[in-house]
Amino acid sequence: MNTLLIKSIAGMLNFFIVMALCLFLPAMTFQFWQAWLYLFCVLISVLYITIYLLRQDSALLQRRLRVGMFSEPRLYQRIIQTFSSLLFIFTYLISGFDHRFHWSSVPPFLVITADAVALAGLYIVHSVFKVNSHTSSVIEISEGQRVISTGPYAHVRHPLYSGALLMLLATPIALGSWRGLIAIPPLILVIILRLLDEERFLRQSLPGYEEYCRLTPWRLIPRIW
Repeated sequence: MNTLLIKSIAGMLNFFIVMALCLFLPAMTFQFWQAWLYLFCVLISVLYITIYLLRQDSALLQRRLRVGMFSEPRLYQRIIQTFSSLLFIFTYLISGFDHRFHWSSVPPFLVITADAVALAGLYIVHSVFKVNSHTSSVIEISEGQRVISTGPYAHVRHPLYSGALLMLLATPIALGSWRGLIAIPPLILVIILRLLDEERFLRQSLPGYEEYCRLTPWRLIPRIW
């Protein structure tokens, strides 16, 4: 078993253990069908993406495994990554407490619809990986990197964030929690701050990116922003 495969399995296990703990511990029960369905959908998606990258783009998978605030070379991005991680965890925790204390009542059809939306967000993320082999987890310019303007990049400049935000917006509802949405506005703000800083870096460091920005005016949502 090669090192990259071991790291990938370890990363997935760590990710899902943290998610499960953040959901089931505050819920104080395993009778939480919304959480089981959500975790299954995310697990299948992440597993599919990981297998795809292992077979088609191991270099990108290696870059994606460099996660966490200490992976970022600049302090500003370390701070942003710290806040985004805390808000992400808070979304799961509040959703778990919501289930325990029955604060929300989300109809099952909305829960299932939200899971479908989360899957759509992950599909966008996968589409980004298919066309851009330099989608690192940290903000950097790697050797041979060039501007990508095909696939989802033809519509918005930061489709990876678009897909991630779509998943995040759907997550609390998929977990049966209206109160979990409390963490979404600050999480969106943090992601936008990261995005704007990344754009400044790319304009300065990636040849052709300035022209790409003129040709593709929308950052996250076509015809809106």
